[in-house]
Amino acid sequence: MFSFIALIFLGALLLSLPFAHNGELRFMDALFTSTSAVCVTGLIVKDTPVDFTSFGHLIILLLIQIGGLGYMTAVSFLAVMRRQKIGHRDRLILQESLNYPGMDGLVRFLKIVFSTIFTIEVIGMIVLTLRFWVDMPLNQAAWFGVFHAVSAFNNAGFSLFSDNLMGYRGDFVINVTIPVLIILGGLGYLVLLELYHYHRGRVLRLSTHTKLVLIMSAILIVLGMAILLSMEWNNPKSFGPMSTYEKILAAWFASVNYRTAGFNTIDFSTLTDSNLFFGTFFMMTGGSPGGTAGGIKTTAVALALIGVWYTLRGDTHAHIFRRSLSPYQINKAYAFIFIASIYVVVSTIILSEVERLPFLRILFETTSAFGTVGVSTGNGGVLSYSALFSDWGKLNIIILMLMGRVGVFAFTIVIVGKAAESRIKYAEGKVVI
Repeated sequence: MFSFIALIFLGALLLSLPFAHNGELRFMDALFTSTSAVCVTGLIVKDTPVDFTSFGHLIILLLIQIGGLGYMTAVSFLAVMRRQKIGHRDRLILQESLNYPGMDGLVRFLKIVFSTIFTIEVIGMIVLTLRFWVDMPLNQAAWFGVFHAVSAFNNAGFSLFSDNLMGYRGDFVINVTIPVLIILGGLGYLVLLELYHYHRGRVLRLSTHTKLVLIMSAILIVLGMAILLSMEWNNPKSFGPMSTYEKILAAWFASVNYRTAGFNTIDFSTLTDSNLFFGTFFMMTGGSPGGTAGGIKTTAVALALIGVWYTLRGDTHAHIFRRSLSPYQINKAYAFIFIASIYVVVSTIILSEVERLPFLRILFETTSAFGTVGVSTGNGGVLSYSALFSDWGKLNIIILMLMGRVGVFAFTIVIVGKAAESRIKYAEGKVVI
């Protein structure tokens, strides 16, 4: 966690340099921007294309890439490339950072992760560059293609357009390429690698983890689309004036970004309160473990739902896909959801009392920050709702973004410490529920 904090402060200092920004830039706003980039969130309190120079854009891009990979992952890869030996302690941290199941083959997996990231991002860059080339000179289109491909795969949501991607709401290429990059980045490296091996015939059966990730991701995207279309279809402020084709594309794009990234082709402030409330559930869920997304994670939500189902049935042996599930993992999922909910609710209450702004808008913003999502109801212009907050309010959002990126358990353990394992076992007590 402290490596993330160090990277955030370094990014803020670089963005504060006179040739990195245009006009005045307060350090709190530089710190907020750096945190949003490192934690691959996308919430902005400064207009990225206007308030930052080309050098500033490059710094933001590097912060997004390093933040998406994770500091330890990036440093370990550089060590491997220089043929330096990685110590046992660093291997343990790297294993936790990548959500890798064991120590065997960790360095090889790290190399595969980087080659996979490079391949996917390059393909995204080429497709986006060709599309932007229609609207701008080739050199500018290439830079826009690189920036948006990296931002999309790392689930960051930063854009070099002041209106984000609202100008491309009906564009098929943009509305397919960006969400596909977001989904691939949010699935997790383990899932991507397993799918590749399964396609090549090296793996005969997908793991329970991969199946859960794929099914939950598909369900959440489809469910998000259905809720958006059903509630906004005739809303004159949002989907109402659009054609059927644009409504479907807008719902698809928004549903994908609800979960992990901060791009938008619609103005979220025009959505109904019901849709904004439902959106908080999708943003809290976030992406999947071992990827570039934040939030509670799809697998934690899936395990909690499975645990609830079997509890209601009175069955103590939960299973899925003909595989038993550990009671400890299910309890851990419950803990994830409970702790995350406490953080978000407490932050929302504090902000609503301090900032004196509408509760639902603040809840939407805090959930977006914790899930490292980045979508926002906006400040009435091109900035996020956080731009209306005081410095203390912005600091609250910064902490939530850091917490969502580092992980609920990791953040909590750093704050309260890890409990020592007890060797005493007490007699079971009976409690009536």
